[in-house]
Amino acid sequence: MARHLITSAIPYINGIKHLGNLVGSQLPADLFARYQRGRGHEVLFLCATDEHGTPAELAAAKAGKPVPEYCAEMHQVQARIAEGFGLSFDHFGRSSSPENHRLTQHFAAKLYENGLIREVSETQMYSRADGRFLPDRYIEGTCPNCGFESARGDQCDNCTKQLDPVDLINPHSTISGSTDLEMRETKHLYLCQSQMKDELEAWIDSKTDWPVLTTSIAKKWLNDGDGLQDRGITRDLDWGIPVKRGDKDWPGMEGKVFYVWFDAPIEYIACAQEWVNAGKGGDWARWWRTDAGAGDVTYTQFMGKDNVPFHTLSFPATILGSGEPWKLVDYIKSFNYLNYDGGQFSTSRGRGVFMDQALEILPADYWRWWLLSHAPESSDAEFTWENFQASVNKDLADVLGNFVSRVTKFCRSKFGEVVPEGGAWGAQEKSVIDELTTRIRAYEGHMEAMEVRKSAGELRAIWVAGNEYLQEAAPWATFKEDPARAAAQIRFALNLIPLYAALSAPFIPFTARTMLEAMTLDADWPGDIAQALERMPAGHGFAVPDNLFAKIADDSREDWQQRFAGTRD
Repeated sequence: MARHLITSAIPYINGIKHLGNLVGSQLPADLFARYQRGRGHEVLFLCATDEHGTPAELAAAKAGKPVPEYCAEMHQVQARIAEGFGLSFDHFGRSSSPENHRLTQHFAAKLYENGLIREVSETQMYSRADGRFLPDRYIEGTCPNCGFESARGDQCDNCTKQLDPVDLINPHSTISGSTDLEMRETKHLYLCQSQMKDELEAWIDSKTDWPVLTTSIAKKWLNDGDGLQDRGITRDLDWGIPVKRGDKDWPGMEGKVFYVWFDAPIEYIACAQEWVNAGKGGDWARWWRTDAGAGDVTYTQFMGKDNVPFHTLSFPATILGSGEPWKLVDYIKSFNYLNYDGGQFSTSRGRGVFMDQALEILPADYWRWWLLSHAPESSDAEFTWENFQASVNKDLADVLGNFVSRVTKFCRSKFGEVVPEGGAWGAQEKSVIDELTTRIRAYEGHMEAMEVRKSAGELRAIWVAGNEYLQEAAPWATFKEDPARAAAQIRFALNLIPLYAALSAPFIPFTARTMLEAMTLDADWPGDIAQALERMPAGHGFAVPDNLFAKIADDSREDWQQRFAGTRD
């Protein structure tokens, strides 16, 4: 039994996430976690809400609530929606937890002791009207590159150019709207990533199996321009983890907090401590400390491509720079962007379908299937309502749902709700077993390699094989001439249902559970396919499930297209 530590990029607390966020990290991580559990391996799947930094303060202010209260409420909202989508986290933590406070301050102390943190005097934008320094995202103005009028102080959402607040034309405070801004001097701590460039590069070079997307982004940040730069790890904010060296004050850093991108990845480790402290697990260190048993753990991270630099450089610099035996990531699965109907999804702009809205109109498995089967792995992908409708209707309703319905209903009408006896399997069934054996082993290979779209394609082909068998065997015709042979055909087809449920569970867990409950069986990953297709012997009772998937009608699709054409309030 292998041991798999799996983390998804932790979502910001500032509101409900859209479908692009979901497919870029949490959903494929859940797919992999469910697959490894299905194979009998030990899995610890962790995620959390990212609760510090500018987005949390801005969102709380907009909601008219204190930041801690807002974050606590939104954590519950995000946890509930994650459960609705079947995201099987072993623990869904919070980056504002006491565990993360202590661990972040611990890492800062170790990095300082090892000469990897330096103090820097710099100038930052200050708003006289607000009486405070403004982090990059508290400042908006016109992009000097493309003319977009709502560019932020760190990046233009329109052209994606990286910016500094001083680059903006007509900058203003997003808090008060004031244009009375000036540059003032302040002191901050910087992580000396440049000192670790060679060590980080050697580590990245050793990961020869990483996706090209991951390594190309990491190499770009390592070598473009002046190479890997030191990075600020503190901010002038009220909300965050206070800057300390372990449990000691940090002279000159009073009133400052650690930058969200320093403490957020550390939450992966702290989340395991939360998991134990919540009474869900027994030993977090065996997952995270190589001196406590984590040496035989395979650690996989899932994230969108915008998060890759922090997970290939900044967080590993923190881990390696501490000089302590922490577990480093083994594989980073990164994704491109999912766009929405001719434009971009955007949480801040409220554009696209958001996770709560999706669950209001259709069950989770409809969305899970489309998102995973169209995952933006090799390039950006685009959600369109026409494609969504076609995929649901053809793959889920016409192929899988239709197969289960036809087999169970025909058996009930001719033999009752029990697996029929009589007859024997022949060349036709043997041919299907051979095809399924080849396809299932290929499916396993794609899943192990985290090739999401290829896995979905192979799974669909496995479903299709059952439909083609049913069409060719035609037990409704066989029954008229040879009822015993028809019984054998139906017995074979019925046994495909729990097989399909086990294989499909990582993609569509709710439907898989419905299929297994109808067949009165537990999930069992198929080894020998012929044996797997004898799990329900003659006399085994079953129930005819309700229609697994309703087709999406044109009028529903048109209604949703219109409903989600604008922006969310």
